[in-house]
Order: sequence, then C-alpha cells, then structure tokens
Amino acid sequence: MIRTNRVGVDPVAHVAEPARRFLWRQRRADALEGLSWFSFAVVLALFLADGGWTYFTNIRDLATGTGIVAGLIGSNLLLVMLLLAARLPVVDRAIGYDRALAAHRRLGKPVLYLILAHLMLLLIGYGLALGRDPVAQAIAMITTMPDLPQAFIALAILVLVVLTSLVIVRHKLPYLGWYGVHLLTYAAVLLALPHQFGQGELFAVGTWARWYWLTLYVGTLAAVLGYRFLIPLARNLRHQLRVAEVRAEAPGVVSVVMTGHHLDKLAAHGGQFFGWRFWSPGLHLEAHPYSLSEAPNGQSLRITVRQLGDGSHRLLSVRPGARVFFEGPYGLFTAAARTTGHTVLIGAGIGITPIRALLEDIDTPSGGLTVILRGDDEEHLYLRREVEEICGRIGARLEVLVGLPPHQGRTWLPSAEFAAGQTISTLAPDIPDVDLFICGPKPWAELVVRDARAAGVPRHRIHAERFDW
Repeated sequence: MIRTNRVGVDPVAHVAEPARRFLWRQRRADALEGLSWFSFAVVLALFLADGGWTYFTNIRDLATGTGIVAGLIGSNLLLVMLLLAARLPVVDRAIGYDRALAAHRRLGKPVLYLILAHLMLLLIGYGLALGRDPVAQAIAMITTMPDLPQAFIALAILVLVVLTSLVIVRHKLPYLGWYGVHLLTYAAVLLALPHQFGQGELFAVGTWARWYWLTLYVGTLAAVLGYRFLIPLARNLRHQLRVAEVRAEAPGVVSVVMTGHHLDKLAAHGGQFFGWRFWSPGLHLEAHPYSLSEAPNGQSLRITVRQLGDGSHRLLSVRPGARVFFEGPYGLFTAAARTTGHTVLIGAGIGITPIRALLEDIDTPSGGLTVILRGDDEEHLYLRREVEEICGRIGARLEVLVGLPPHQGRTWLPSAEFAAGQTISTLAPDIPDVDLFICGPKPWAELVVRDARAAGVPRHRIHAERFDW
C-alpha cells in the first residue's frame, strides 16, 4: 500500500462539481429519450391528421391501417437505431458509446418484427379488399408496383442483419464479415425510400408528412455520413498519426506509442478508447477498439494490447513508422463521469491499462482515491510499476491482489483474500459513497458489480464500459 499526502485540492469543490456534471448528463439523457418518444408521437399524429383514423372505422380496413402504423413506427425506430450507432458526440456524452450500441442492438429485433408486421398486414388488408390471398397479393404488388421489388430486398437485408446480430451467430463470424453485413443496413434504408415516398397518399407532394420524413431521412443519413466517415477522415488528415514505438510489456503484451500533429487539440481523456486501424499487413482492413493506457499529453497517444485474437496477435508485429487511422475518442469511462468526490478504481489483467490512464486524469482530495489491481499472478499485473508511481505521486491508496479465485464464477477475489473474509467493503471502507470504475474481463467485472451493488453502491455510480462488437 502506498500513501502520500495530497495538497491543493478543495474537498468541497470535488463534491459539488461531479454532482453538477452528473445532473447535467442525466438531463441530457432524459432530453434525448424524450426527443425519441416525441418523434413517434409526431409520426402517429401526422398519420391520423392526414385521414389515417378512417382505417380504424371498419373491420375491412383495420389490417391495412394497423400495417401502415407498424411500418411508420418501424421506420422511425430504424432511424433511431442508426443514430445510436452514428457516434454522435451528444449521445456519447449523455449515455456513453457502449450503452448507445447496446440500445442499438436491442432495437434490431423490434424493428424487424414491425417491418414484417407491416408487410403481412398490408398483404392481408389489400388482399381482403381485392379478394386475393396474401401470396397472390404479394405477387401482384411486386409485378405491378415498380418500387416494391427494392422494398422486398431491403426487408431481406434487415433479416440478414438481425440474424447475424444473434450472439450464437455473431461469435462465429469474423469481424470483417459481421461489419460488412451491418453496413448493408444503410443500403436497406436507401432501397426502401422509393416505396415509402412513391406509394399511397400519406407522403404525397405538399403534405406535412412528406417534409417531416424527408427531414428525418436526410438528417439521419447526414449524421451517419458526417460522424462515421467525413469527420474521422478530416481528423486523420489533420493529426496524421504514425507508430513511434512498439514496446514489449510482458509476454504477448505490447504498448504502441503513436505521435502526430496537434494532438493537444484532440480533446481525449484518460480512460477513453479509439477505433484503431493500422496500415500494416493484415491490419489495414480491421478497426479494433483499444483504450488509452496513458492519459493524453499533447505529444503522443499510447495503447497497451494483449494477444487475445487474430487482430491483437498481428498488432504485436506492427513496426514504427506505420500509418494509423483512428476514430474517436469515445466513452464515458473518464474522470468527468464521477458523481462524488471519492473514487475507487478496480482493474484486472489488461483492464489495468485504462485504469492507469484514468488515474492520471483524476483530481481528488487526499484519501479520496483507492486503486485496486487484480491479477492471477504477478505477470498479469500489467503496468503495475507505472500505477505504483502515479499513486505515490498523487497520494492514492493502492491495493494489489494476486492469485487464482477459489471457485470460478463465485468471487472476483483471490483465494487467500476470499478465505480471510476480505470483501469490496474491507478493501474500500467508504465504498457506498464512491464512484466505482471497473475494467477487466466481462465475467470478472460482473462479479465486482454484483459485490458493489450488495455493498450499497448505487447503479449510477458504477462505471464499467464495454466496447466489444
């Protein structure tokens, strides 16, 4: 354990400022959620105001009206999905990149179900009106309506995207295959546009609905194009990152140091991550998320990577001078996410590296910061010496836990500490009143979260980002 007094830090300010930032972030998140719900209300209001209510005045048209509503809600939800994955700064700063992507994934199935319901209900409704069965009605629509074949192709693409999003399928696909399939979502939206604006009277020229939906589509596609492609391209042209050094930290673990131009203007913080694409053999087609392992200093950026898969294995062979294309910075795993003046940082294995970067960025009063490092053995305590040096310099309390757990999936603690009755509360006695930052393997991190919740840490004070695909 290392203790050093820290001076020059106002304890009152370090309680009030995090609380103020948290309140503002919550208000921003609430506003975004409210705006999403409002968009659905506008969609339905425009439909009903333009005579849509007449579909629900008789049994014959009920299926058609319900199908139109399902299509409108499904289309609106699809655009919300795209915006959640568009890397919008306002979304990242409000709820975090990982939560935005989690919500994006959860919406996939509802969107597909609504679009399928839209198709089936319209086939039934139109079929009843014309005396045809759904199959005959589908054939008639495809052969007589010029925009319908593209709409059916768009639906097939959505089915493919949702199927490849299933966990059991996603884990069997290479990253590039999964990524390529998901890029087709944009093709599906573009293919479906002609049928939405070319069929029926709901989006007729001059209607409010037409202008509203045009604004939605153009705005969404502009956001995706800007924040996924144009802005990253402009940043890379400005900063021109190159690998300056590749340094071995442990067997199968390297730190990659990158330098470039105007890095002080990048507005990155310790704990954040980037999507990295190295222009080296076997790597230039893949972008992988790695957290910074050192707080940005305006001169260089550093990541520390462990060999866990094909991409990270190839990264071990990157040579100085290689060009680097990046996207980011992303994430709320930063000092700005705190809600109180006291903080506990817990990292395990390669998860220690973003903890080390975050440690440099946190200002707390003396005694207000505890760091817990966890490794199965000494070799897995990556960057330990650097963490010890920083803790000594800023007066943080440091605990190092080494050893295998007694029962897999039962505790995040090593056998010795578990047998001695150690808990998260004994390691950090003020745990109910702190912000807790956790980074490590997912099953292990979930055990830490479970113990923290049992010890009384509110959910909004637990910060544990995920950025797996």
